[in-house]
Formats: sequence, structure tokens, C-alpha cells
Amino acid sequence: MPITDNFRDYTAGLTGPICGAFDVVPDDAADLPQVTRGFMIGGPGDVAVTLKSGDAITLVELMAGVVYPFRVAQVRGTGTTATGIKGLV
Repeated sequence: MPITDNFRDYTAGLTGPICGAFDVVPDDAADLPQVTRGFMIGGPGDVAVTLKSGDAITLVELMAGVVYPFRVAQVRGTGTTATGIKGLV
């Protein structure tokens, strides 16, 4: 039986586990392929984001390896110094 059969009636929500991830390339013009449930960075630094709400903020001095639970629509290149950013969905 495929593993997916066990979860056929399961609805993913914001409180459930992370189900996927993608590499994030900071860009001042392009939105992410989808709004994240959170993100993680490989190298410490600042991350300039536009949240799902449209608010633009810079998250400063983030640490590598921590899951940050922000609904992010865009990661801007200007102001982002962190590396190895992964969008979590």
C-alpha cells in the first residue's frame, strides 16, 4: 500500500508538519513560487521579506538551522545577507 493511501483524507494545515521545501533565491522583483509556512537559512544574517499580508520587513541577525514561522511571499535581494534560504511549505 502506498504511503499516501494512509493520508488520503488528511488536510494539510498550518499546524501540521512541513510537507515540502524549495530553494529561495532572493529577488527584489519576483515573488516566491508559493507563500511559505516558514523558512530556514543555512548561513546566518538578515532576511528582507514581504509577508503574505504585504508588509515589508527585515528580520535581522537570524541564526542558521532555525525554522522561522513566517508566511513569506517574497525574499528581497536588497537587505538580505543570509545564505542557503529554504522555503518551507
